[in-house]
Amino acid sequence: MKTNKELIIKGIKYLAYTLVLMFTAPVVLYQAFKNTEHSFYLPVLVVGFILAIGAIAMGFYSIKILMEGIFSSNK
Repeated sequence: MKTNKELIIKGIKYLAYTLVLMFTAPVVLYQAFKNTEHSFYLPVLVVGFILAIGAIAMGFYSIKILMEGIFSSNK
């Protein structure tokens, strides 16, 4: 059983994107909740929730790619 280096590198890249999303989503949500009287409260809140959902989805996807790269068979 050999590993697929291309898939592992791709998975690590996606993990880096996930890490960025994991830090930006809480910051955006915090800014939205801090400025509830501002006119852009709702759009910033929606963007924050989208970033948070994206971070979760990207995390699962990147781990899936890593597992495929480690455990897949090259035929």
